[in-house]
Amino acid sequence: MKTDTVRAAAFSDGVFAIVITLLVLDLKAPPAEPGRLHDALLARWPTYAAYVTSYLYVAVVRLNHKAAWVRIRAMDRGLHWANFGVLFTVALLPFPTAVVADAVRKGDPADARTAVALYALVGVLLCASWVAFFLYLGRHPELLKDDVGERFFVRESGRAWARVVLYAAGALGYLVGPPVAMVIFFVLPVFYGVTSHGLDAGGKT
Repeated sequence: MKTDTVRAAAFSDGVFAIVITLLVLDLKAPPAEPGRLHDALLARWPTYAAYVTSYLYVAVVRLNHKAAWVRIRAMDRGLHWANFGVLFTVALLPFPTAVVADAVRKGDPADARTAVALYALVGVLLCASWVAFFLYLGRHPELLKDDVGERFFVRESGRAWARVVLYAAGALGYLVGPPVAMVIFFVLPVFYGVTSHGLDAGGKT
């Protein structure tokens, strides 16, 4: 049975809103002695960097999600599950974000590398969920609006595979060093937000 997309889109928007809220909850006033608040705030820079990186990540995912929805005419059971897969991985983001911020702030190299690898793993899972989402739409053109080409989402799955590889490469921070990986994690959502020519494009074919 097929249903319209209204409720699924509204539910998805709610999940994105909750994820963003959970991200900001890690921004807390640091404990500081009188006259040392400036130093205490600066010492928490990993928390700020992790927050900005994950916020940009969620923003790009949300824009792509919305752009996909304008091309979908109806939902079936399989597409609901594919969408739940995307939302499941998005909802994981606050966890590795907090782990990375805490590990880098404490300064233990082994813990920082493990935290970076965890963040990269969640990034890989999120991108892989988009691969499944796009491939399902590519195999079920009856769910798409009439002006959307049958191969459109198949092509988009290729871009999602590229993101899987790039986030996997970010795990090299486990070997090279956490600062390198954090730069990669920051650059990737910025790059895809600025240069995306698929879902963010005006055309639908």
